[in-house]
Amino acid sequence: MTPKAAARPIETAPENAHGFSLPDAEVPELEFAGIRAQYAALKDGIAPRIAEVFRHGRFIMGPEIEALEAALCTFCGAREAVAVSSGTDALVAPLMALGVGPGDAVFVPSFTFTATAEVALLLGAAPVFVDVGERSFNIDPDDLRRRIAQIRADGALTPKAVIAVDLFGLPADYEALAAIAGEEDLSLIGDAAQSFGGRRGNRNVGTLAPVTTTSFYPAKPLGCYGDGGAVFTDDSGMADRLRSIRAHGQGSVQYAVERVGLNARLDSLQAAVLLGKLPAFEGEVAARNRLADRYDAGLGDVVSTPFRPDGCVSAWAQYSILVDDRDGVRARLAEAGIPTAVYYPAPMHLQPAYRDHGAGEGSLPVSEALCSRVLSLPMHAYMQDEAADRVIEAVRAAVG
Repeated sequence: MTPKAAARPIETAPENAHGFSLPDAEVPELEFAGIRAQYAALKDGIAPRIAEVFRHGRFIMGPEIEALEAALCTFCGAREAVAVSSGTDALVAPLMALGVGPGDAVFVPSFTFTATAEVALLLGAAPVFVDVGERSFNIDPDDLRRRIAQIRADGALTPKAVIAVDLFGLPADYEALAAIAGEEDLSLIGDAAQSFGGRRGNRNVGTLAPVTTTSFYPAKPLGCYGDGGAVFTDDSGMADRLRSIRAHGQGSVQYAVERVGLNARLDSLQAAVLLGKLPAFEGEVAARNRLADRYDAGLGDVVSTPFRPDGCVSAWAQYSILVDDRDGVRARLAEAGIPTAVYYPAPMHLQPAYRDHGAGEGSLPVSEALCSRVLSLPMHAYMQDEAADRVIEAVRAAVG
């Protein structure tokens, strides 16, 4: 078991006026996610760790895995961290540990990435789609209550779990969700694929739900150079089951198989990358928030800027505005050389793969409306003020 530690005593990278080390001049300023700019700034901490993996040759479950798990716990304050091979495996493994399967209902927001919904189907359970808040973009507690009541009244499925997504980096309303989960005897899982590094009140993401998952996909706020993920919990029994599941259900003795599992181990190389990035991560989250403040100030009078609830710190995986004529605005920004992205063009309940699990068009009006208006702008810790102002000017022109 990883010992309980105080949150975030990790040393940050040396600061300059921007709060972090800037990239080499030859790296392009206006990247959408800033992956190349980040590597230019942090390569001296990343490259030696990669070289060390090649030196010792333990590419699977090398010493970097345990070191990373301890460092992640130190950063966020969770008692246990279990590193896995992807954000999707980080979601499916806890459902397996909880015994979710055929006949069970897993409640998920419709305005999200497919991984949140597909993990239920992979285990034979059914995703039940819930609408989101108009401002937060996160799962709506009131609509969740309605969907649970509908499922109980129908009687075909047994409500089993809720997966709350912290969309674009903003933590969901876990106090309200925990109350509902307690009343309804449901397991609550936080999908923090986009929010690791964020905070709600005095609690860090990783400690807001009994089980929290995250992704280390390269474009995430804390990303590796391939797929990767982790699960956080204060429950040592859950952590033991997760470690077994990630290694084919392995028991305490080699080739003893205690349960059905997955091949979900994180590579040592990816753990080395993350260990090289972690010392700068808190400074990077602060820089993302400064960029979001700049965007808010420059765009708040012409577009709908992201919701900033008191007491919450977003990790800003995306800075997503709402605009009319979204596709036209996006085309005009492309002509001006501004990269953008649409997360997401269609809600999950209207996707072909989930046709049998949704109530059809019009059933989740907020999610459906958001998908036609949302547009994500460049967001990363290494964007210079001049580049941010260029984005702001281009958006104002494209909308005007």
